Amino acid sequence: MAKRSYCIAPLAALAMLASATVPREARAADTITMGVIGVGSAQQWALWIADAKGFFADNDLKVETVTTPSAAAVMQQIIAGSIQIGTAGLTSPMRAIDQGVAVAVLAIETQAPPYSLWSKPGLKSMSELRGKTIVVGGAKDITRTYLERMIVPGGVPKDQVDLIYAGSASARFSALTAGAVDAALLNPPFNFKAQAAGFTNLGNLTDTVQMPFTGYVVATAWAKAHKPQLTGFATGIARGVDWFNDEANRNEAIDILQKVSKADREDVAATYDLYRKLQVFPRKGTLAGSQIATIIKALQDVGELDGPPDVARFIDPQIASIVEGVK
Repeated sequence: MAKRSYCIAPLAALAMLASATVPREARAADTITMGVIGVGSAQQWALWIADAKGFFADNDLKVETVTTPSAAAVMQQIIAGSIQIGTAGLTSPMRAIDQGVAVAVLAIETQAPPYSLWSKPGLKSMSELRGKTIVVGGAKDITRTYLERMIVPGGVPKDQVDLIYAGSASARFSALTAGAVDAALLNPPFNFKAQAAGFTNLGNLTDTVQMPFTGYVVATAWAKAHKPQLTGFATGIARGVDWFNDEANRNEAIDILQKVSKADREDVAATYDLYRKLQVFPRKGTLAGSQIATIIKALQDVGELDGPPDVARFIDPQIASIVEGVK
C-alpha cells in the first residue's frame, strides 16, 4: 500500500491565520466623570457629539456627566474629587487659581459668549435699566462680568442695578417669564424663546465683549496623573468640533442636542446656525495668553484678583500641553 503524505506547513499556516483573526479582548474603557451646568446645554455640543458618535470610545474612554446648578458647584465638586473634569465660565477657575486652589484649565471650551440681554417688553433701551432687577448666573459668575461690560458702555453704572442669581440659563429665563426680574442675560435656546415671547433684545454680548467664555477645568494632581485619559478626552472633543462644523452633519447635530436637551427642534436649529456663525467652538481650545489676559483684566476691574496679573500664574504648562498635541 502506498504511503499517504501530508503537507503540514499549510495546515499550520491556516491555524495561525485563524488564530490571528480571533479578536483580542478589548481593553476596558476608562471612565471620566464630568460636571456640567444645567441639562443638555449647547455649550457642551461637542461633548454630546463625541459621545454619540463614539469618538471617546475610540480612545477607550467613557465620559459620564453629572448635572450641577452653577459654576460654583462645578468647582466645589472638582476640588472635592467627586468629578474629574468640569465646565465653567473661565472667571471661576482663574479666581480659584489666584487664591491658591490646585486646579487648572485644560482648554477653552467656548471662545465666543453667545449671550444677549433680554428685558420686559416695556423697556426699549439699555439706559432704562437703571434701578431695575437683572438676573445673572451668580455673584462671582462670568455672566455678571459680561453683564457689567454691556450695561456700563450703555450708560448704566453697575451699582445702579439690582442683581439676583440663578445658575442656569433655563432658571434665568423662568425668572424673566414669571415677572420676577426686569431683564435676564440669556444664551441659546432661551434667547430664541424670549424673542418668540415678545421680550426686548437690549443687545448682543459679542457686539461689545471679546473674551472667551467657558473652559474645561481639572484638579491639578489628578490631571498630571491621568494624561492619557485627558488626551483621549481632548481628542474626542476636537473630533466633535470638526464634525459639528461640517455642514453635511447639520441635521444629525441638531438631533443629538435635541435628544439631550429636550428643547424645541426649531430652537436647536437656530442655535446651531448661530454657533457656527459666531465660531463658538475652538477645535483644540489651546490656552492663548491674550485670551487669559482678558479674564485677568475682568477680575482686576471688579477687585477680585489678589495676586499679580501675571498670565503664567494661570496656565499650568504640563496640563495645557495636553491639548497642544491633539491632531
